[in-house]
Amino acid sequence: MIQQPPRLKLFDLLIFALVAAGLAWLMGAITAQSHYNWQWEVIPQYLLRLDDATQKWVPGMILTGLFITLRISFWATLSALVIGTIMGAMKSGRSHYLKMVATAYVETIRNIPVIVWIFIFYYFLGDIIVPLTGLDRAVNMNEGLLRQFLTTFVSDPSLLPVFFSATASLALYEGAYFTEIIRAGIESIEKGQWEASSSLGFTRFQQLRHVILPQALRRMLPPMAGQIISTIKDSSIVSVISIQELTFQGMELMSATFLTFEVWLTILALYFIVCFCCSMGVAAVERRLTQNM
Repeated sequence: MIQQPPRLKLFDLLIFALVAAGLAWLMGAITAQSHYNWQWEVIPQYLLRLDDATQKWVPGMILTGLFITLRISFWATLSALVIGTIMGAMKSGRSHYLKMVATAYVETIRNIPVIVWIFIFYYFLGDIIVPLTGLDRAVNMNEGLLRQFLTTFVSDPSLLPVFFSATASLALYEGAYFTEIIRAGIESIEKGQWEASSSLGFTRFQQLRHVILPQALRRMLPPMAGQIISTIKDSSIVSVISIQELTFQGMELMSATFLTFEVWLTILALYFIVCFCCSMGVAAVERRLTQNM
């Protein structure tokens, strides 16, 4: 049976209006008490600005930071999903050795603070792994498609090592939580589904690919949505290694302008819009899957 989304009623709108009025009164009272001089008119130039040389509108500091946050979040989430799927399948499998490997990975990551993990990866592993891959040398030598792709969708080639360190460390950290979500989703599928697909001669990979994961996906979507939003919010931590993402740009801008409330309220609004859009997108996918079942 398909559940219809709840409809807004007059009472809901009344509660929303009362909460909004209460917040507006609270902000007014704080402003009057602190004698703070609001300067919202200064903020738009840090979102979009007119470049004097090209006479074109270009992103300001805040929007530039937002784009870097979106890139880090996208690649980290994509990588974490791949890691989580592999580790989740290993942890729910029959091999004790693979279970031990996946369990060791999850328990190691989950018991380390994310900021410590970011520092460890950046200072000890990032400077070694990127040169070993040769990616930075390839980008510096390549003026063609690879460089253009990286500049557009990943990062400025000169900042690639630090961007890789931030994205990889975040992906490995979030991957541990995706592992547990996917493991729980796989194990929630009834035993009869495994037995029926096995009787058709499917291998374990084919069982996961064609029978188990499609059914588990719908059950995994709500916790996955929460974890994707958590990844976006956790991306602010990479500001500690000088990645110029949204939070880093907010701190720089606040230090330069002393517009503490205007800057951080703008940053807050941008994070909320991004996370809320993700939540709505996942909810739409969940409704679509429900209708197709």
